[in-house]
Amino acid sequence: MGCLGNIVWILCGGIWQALAWCLVGLLWCVTIVGIPIGRQCFKFASLAFAPFGKEVQYGGGAPSLIANIFWIVFGGVPLAICAAANGLILCCTIIGIPFGLQCFKMAKLALMPFGARIV
Repeated sequence: MGCLGNIVWILCGGIWQALAWCLVGLLWCVTIVGIPIGRQCFKFASLAFAPFGKEVQYGGGAPSLIANIFWIVFGGVPLAICAAANGLILCCTIIGIPFGLQCFKMAKLALMPFGARIV
């Protein structure tokens, strides 16, 4: 079921979310200081391509908190808004609700990506 969900997910806007994560990752990798943040963006782009069957666990400590604060200021808000808007649109139909929930998972991840693990 996860494979079918991932295929439909790509058609329902998942490709655009993954490309947005890749674009933000490339922008972060322009500077040497931003490379760790860019690498994290690429990890989450792979999650955005195929989110079904995967969960996100949050943890971390003070370094993750500091990185999340910089992230929210410099790149997290636009990704979160796009994912939440896509989720709202998909939740308008009964068939789109599982895909909308995945969008909300990505929106939460867009606000707090550091200290998160994909399981």
